[in-house]
Amino acid sequence: MPSRMPRVSDRIIRSATAVLSLLVSSEAQATTSSDELVRQARVQEAAHEPDIAARRYMDALSVDPLSASAWIGLGSLRMMLDDPEEAERVYTAAIDHIPTLAPALAGRARARWKLGKHRAAEIDMQRYTDETSDQGAMRELSSWYSTDGRLPAELALWRRLQAMAIGRDDSVAVGEARSMILALMLLVSTADPVSQPVEPDRTRADLAAIARHCFGRP
Repeated sequence: MPSRMPRVSDRIIRSATAVLSLLVSSEAQATTSSDELVRQARVQEAAHEPDIAARRYMDALSVDPLSASAWIGLGSLRMMLDDPEEAERVYTAAIDHIPTLAPALAGRARARWKLGKHRAAEIDMQRYTDETSDQGAMRELSSWYSTDGRLPAELALWRRLQAMAIGRDDSVAVGEARSMILALMLLVSTADPVSQPVEPDRTRADLAAIARHCFGRP
């Protein structure tokens, strides 16, 4: 009498394969659905229908909570609507769901800066620039340091920008960075250029503005 074991094993294998295929299909369908909802949200944004766009982004996140494009889109929409408080919440939730989502750090930094949470904003943007070496964001962070009178931190940042410019052999950027470094060194004087923040001070701020004008910072 032939053994029934092979037939039983075959049935188990077929069942497992079917379940696996169903799971893969469901995951692919969810991804496609969330992508389509994000696409629709962007269309609604372009049509100046922000409320509908926000709902579409939320729908996309309900389908796929790990949709980076939905999180970033929703956060950007809230900032566009001049609602930095809600944008901060969105970006924080995005980071909670996707800790490696660097653009959410930059988004939250800008929301926090607009809310007046300057130190928290600077910390977020510093993390973002450390992870991405985004030079535009580094310049933005430099302007924040300048506004807050954190000239030693600004000096350290421009030294980093100079090193990056040297690395890519960009003589224009090297010259700009060198000018900024010289100007900031005059203002910082003997303060530690890395760890000693300067308290916001009107005189220092005025001197910084004069130095930037003299050294040709755009």
